Amino acid sequence: MSLLITGGTGYIGSHTVVELLNAGDDVVVVDNLSNSSTKSLDRVEQITGKRPVFIKADICDKQAMQDVFSTYDIDTVIHFAGLKAVGESTQMPLEYYHNNVTGTLVLLDVMKQFDVKKLVFSSSATVYGEHNVSPLVESMPTSATNPYGQTKLMIEHILFDLANSDADWSIISLRYFNPIGAHVSGLIGENPNGIPNNLLPFVAQVAVGRLPQLSVFGDDYDTIDGTGVRDYIHVVDLATAHLKAVAALSKVNGCMAINVGTGNGTSVLQIVNKFKEVSGVDIAYQISPRRPGDIATVFANADLANEFLHWHAERDLDDMIRDTWRWQSQNPNGFE
Repeated sequence: MSLLITGGTGYIGSHTVVELLNAGDDVVVVDNLSNSSTKSLDRVEQITGKRPVFIKADICDKQAMQDVFSTYDIDTVIHFAGLKAVGESTQMPLEYYHNNVTGTLVLLDVMKQFDVKKLVFSSSATVYGEHNVSPLVESMPTSATNPYGQTKLMIEHILFDLANSDADWSIISLRYFNPIGAHVSGLIGENPNGIPNNLLPFVAQVAVGRLPQLSVFGDDYDTIDGTGVRDYIHVVDLATAHLKAVAALSKVNGCMAINVGTGNGTSVLQIVNKFKEVSGVDIAYQISPRRPGDIATVFANADLANEFLHWHAERDLDDMIRDTWRWQSQNPNGFE
């Protein structure tokens, strides 16, 4: 039996593939390579000594997905594939709804056809919207402020409806907070196309001279230093949460949402200062106006992950920054 990993050549996907291969699982990766490269799988092979099966395919292509399920004995799916840039989603909403929502519908339809009803879904803390107060708990009301967040929320609604309609489904929707860091080997890490959308890759690219300076959006929030506070989690801790979720599916009848975060908040300037401390490189930055929709403080209540998945974050902020800097300094141009 094999695990199907959609979007398995991407940042979180590739780190999860490493952990799965190291655990002895048979892995099949499907990715359309729209925002990633098979070079990540070359590095995965360097780390693990194993190479997953790879099929270049789009999850929106039903025939291609049927071919995958016909060829391989798939037992469980971890679904990462999706467009993920908040800003871009406001400029390209149709592409986001088509790729993320339609793609998931196609995947679920094919899974149902082949009687594969175990799924771990890559969701996001964006589904908590802007009106809940941290720490964020799974029972809080959900909403979204941008098309990217809407796609995650719509997919969660679909998954709950699907599980309610058919008791054979076992689904865990992992609501990520802010993944950062890289594999300790320095061989794989976050490799965004173009200008990074997330804070730490931007800081790292400033540190290696690819970008001139960081824009800090807002310094007048009600936080420790006026800058936004987020719950940063090491990508390897996040990857191990997926292994724990796969193992826990046998206990799930229906669909459940689980936060994956540390439960701690760190400000933008704390990240910048910690990066300078770890790397020895000064990070040039300027204060810019707040971005619409940004929230002062977002961090998780991770009790459910601790109790149900028997998972907790093991790596601290020093590890996250150190591993990011190792990856970026050894790979200043990413995989190129």
